[in-house]
Amino acid sequence: MQAPPGPGPSSVATTASAASAASVQAATDSLERRIQHFMDGGSTSFVVQLRWPGGEWSKAYGVRNLVSKDPAQPQDRVSVASITKSMVAVSVLKLVDQGLIGLDDPVNGVLESFRTTLRPPGPVSVRQLLNHTSGMPDYVDSEYTAGPLKQVANTRLSMQRGLELAATIPWESKNVDRFSYSSSNYLALGQLIEKLRGRPVADVLNQDIFAPLGLRHTSLAEPDRQAPDTIHAYVIDGGERVDLTQPEAVVGSPAGGVISTTQDLNTFYRALLRGQLLSPGMLEEMKKKTEFWDYGLGLGRYPDACSGGVRYGHPGGGFGNISISIASADGGSQVTMAMAVRPMLWQDPATARRIDLLQTQMQQAAQETLDYLCQ
Repeated sequence: MQAPPGPGPSSVATTASAASAASVQAATDSLERRIQHFMDGGSTSFVVQLRWPGGEWSKAYGVRNLVSKDPAQPQDRVSVASITKSMVAVSVLKLVDQGLIGLDDPVNGVLESFRTTLRPPGPVSVRQLLNHTSGMPDYVDSEYTAGPLKQVANTRLSMQRGLELAATIPWESKNVDRFSYSSSNYLALGQLIEKLRGRPVADVLNQDIFAPLGLRHTSLAEPDRQAPDTIHAYVIDGGERVDLTQPEAVVGSPAGGVISTTQDLNTFYRALLRGQLLSPGMLEEMKKKTEFWDYGLGLGRYPDACSGGVRYGHPGGGFGNISISIASADGGSQVTMAMAVRPMLWQDPATARRIDLLQTQMQQAAQETLDYLCQ
């Protein structure tokens, strides 16, 4: 399938030291081949930023939306979905750093939802929520997504409502202490932040992360769908192409509601890994491997072929967008990319398989790019 009509790639100038010129060229050549594969498959846009010690490279492909067909730009804003979880985890770990709650303290007695809505089989710690070992069912596996697309996408889902949906699925004790990715965990963590800070979670993230780092294009607040620098996303429902840009369902969600740019995301992860957001001890806790799964506390772990160690970051996906951000352990080499996929059928098993494949391919592209940088 051909890419949608529109202008070619837009890019900004690159910089590189002479010593790294060959590896940078190999990295960007590899990345461009990968991106062209995505665009040939019908993706409507792709934005990416690559950073290495002493330089950076940004590029955009395709169009911001399928109506105006304005060319996408490297600095455009996208919905980053579950990359949000890394940011929420930082604000939770700041609570721990400041002694407001312990990492292994149960939240059952702190959060009203654990007493009145959910039925946990036992104590649930902050750590278990952060690393998805609480066993709490994922609200997206409930009746939630069974309704008409426009109703699902255009209905704002509060943290409490999401947990109520999760409560319709049995919380089985056999699943506790086993890794099982569930966005419900981060709805509960959003409630924890608001309970202990006394402010909306969007305000807390702004104070903890966005404002100190100067992330002017990042927010968890109200949507701005018509802003000219916004990448749009689409799905097909009932033969109709539906614009799902910044859907109400995820607005303000601590599980996946952040809107950002590739540049801001790279800045966030670099600051995090260089110790600018958390104490050294808490950062090490965040990076620790969950048993039997390469996941820390709101932080994905990826093998680093350059150092033999680990890279860190997080993927995101939903409502027509896929994104990923991965950085070396010192934050020196980074790649963040976001794609608006070809409009596909809502609630179609073939669509789910296609999205899974694209997410895998995007992660491979990111890893391959970073591998080339160190050759």
